[in-house]
Amino acid sequence: MLKRYQCTFGHALLVIDAVVMVLAWCAAYWLRFCVPIRPPAFIEGSHDFPRFSSYAALFPLVAGVWMTVLLWLRAYEGSRLLGPGIQVMSVLKAHAAALVLFIALTYFLDARYSRMVIVLFGAIGAVAMILIRLGARSVLGTLRERGVHLRNVLAVGDGLALEALLARIQRFPELGLHVVGVVTPEDSPLRDARHWPVLGAYGELGAILSATPVSEVLIALPPAQSRSLDGLLETLKDATVDVRLVPDISQHVTLGCEVEDFDGLPIVRINDSPVIGWGAAAKRVTDLFASLLALVVFAPLLGLIAAVIKLTSPGPVLYAQERMGLDGRSFRMWKFRSMCVDAERTSGAVWARADDNRRTRFGTFLRRTSLDELPQLWNVLRGEMSLVGPRPERPVFVNRFRNEIPHYMLRHKVRAGMTGWAQVNGWRGNTSLDRRIECDLFYIRNWSYALDLKILTMTVWKGFVGKNAY
Repeated sequence: MLKRYQCTFGHALLVIDAVVMVLAWCAAYWLRFCVPIRPPAFIEGSHDFPRFSSYAALFPLVAGVWMTVLLWLRAYEGSRLLGPGIQVMSVLKAHAAALVLFIALTYFLDARYSRMVIVLFGAIGAVAMILIRLGARSVLGTLRERGVHLRNVLAVGDGLALEALLARIQRFPELGLHVVGVVTPEDSPLRDARHWPVLGAYGELGAILSATPVSEVLIALPPAQSRSLDGLLETLKDATVDVRLVPDISQHVTLGCEVEDFDGLPIVRINDSPVIGWGAAAKRVTDLFASLLALVVFAPLLGLIAAVIKLTSPGPVLYAQERMGLDGRSFRMWKFRSMCVDAERTSGAVWARADDNRRTRFGTFLRRTSLDELPQLWNVLRGEMSLVGPRPERPVFVNRFRNEIPHYMLRHKVRAGMTGWAQVNGWRGNTSLDRRIECDLFYIRNWSYALDLKILTMTVWKGFVGKNAY
């Protein structure tokens, strides 16, 4: 189903993208030297325009770089469908990577190319690729609605699994799938929905296939009807139609799922961390250099805070507390001490309150401004934490919350962070745990390097001081 879509739509886009980028290179040259923003002499160092032939010589390089990078970054991957917004971001990331590679390669060539041409080329190419994709989706959807090159499919199943499948077929008309009818049990609520024609029950599948011309059969059974699968597949074993199975595991999927081919054996992966591959490497490199730089830049401030703590209250300057991080592993998280020594000797493990008398006078200021968290830059440098991620919790609380809050442990699929989506949205300190977990899971499901940068920016803007920071 998706593979067929990839072969037609994806491969056509590959050729179109290569042609578009060559035309964008020509357009950038024309805008720079034929309709100049500034006289070329101010940039090129000469009143003579560079010959177009020197730019045209790069046509094969332009086409080759963009085709290679777009394929490498799976911009035409048909294993899953993307909404237009996500698809645009995916294309922009691939385009940026290709542009960087192109600049690097042209740097080693003898010819000198205008920087303004390259800037215009990057902008024109980005806009053109976005418009082509959005336009292609729109045109293809319109053609499908008019019945052009549709594939008749028969949907077999019941319950939420089948309803979800039918809803997605409606959502992506560009696939060209036309549901001719549904095969479902006699007592199925779908028989009363009237959205789709019901052609019969499971036992009538063979007769329905003989009387109804279809190209594909999509099977989506609820777990309670899994025993019916053997009979359905037995009926379909000699049929010439394509058969697709849709496993009903949606109630177990929180972070996402993918299907792997392990030497011919399909394996469904659910709730994996999205922070893998190049994204994980970029995140770790950023953590490493940013935390090291911050420790150097803030060294005078760290020394000043340490001196004030030492002068205003007896006890150590730093306080280490056991927290749970990536994959449920515990580590020692460092903070500036903001409470009296042995603050939990009588109360045990409890959260700080607004009127907590265990805090020192200077500690109240530190906690309110989040300056007590600065030593965690050392945890980030060591790889125990990240700049951005769900805030780590103490094991004693984790053992309690994991039985009270659904999906609580999934927040440990990524490194704990000094700041996170929950914190910049006001869910810090003694606030709603449910809302905080919702924010943490949203962050993990939608993780990207750009989202990390957004959270860091929001933290600088409004995340240090909070009314719930006790």
